Amino acid sequence: MVINMSGCSCSSNTLNLVYACSGAANTGYLSDQVARKIMKDSCFKMICLSALGAKKSSFIANALAAEQNIVLDGCGVSCGKKIFDFNNLKQYQHFILTDYNVEKGKTKINHNLIEQITEKILGEIKDE
Repeated sequence: MVINMSGCSCSSNTLNLVYACSGAANTGYLSDQVARKIMKDSCFKMICLSALGAKKSSFIANALAAEQNIVLDGCGVSCGKKIFDFNNLKQYQHFILTDYNVEKGKTKINHNLIEQITEKILGEIKDE
């Protein structure tokens, strides 16, 4: 199942994917919420990182077909990055949300923080 972006609100046919660690910690929740905000505010489609970790062939095909893959990890354990590396997927940009002054298990996640980090990451995403 290759994703069709023709219905994307940004009117782009380019396949741009965002993956989020959705771990149990506050940072996993933040990663998930930032990915959803990126999907809402730009030409990225959020896709299941767990399915990629489970080596589902259609998800690997989507990652290979994507113009851009953005991997958001909540913390330095970097599960998302490891999933990409285990699947030998080399084309991706990686962001660790604790690099944005967020402390795992301590920082309260709120709308303002989600907005701020989303803006920073969208500003850092490189056009390849």
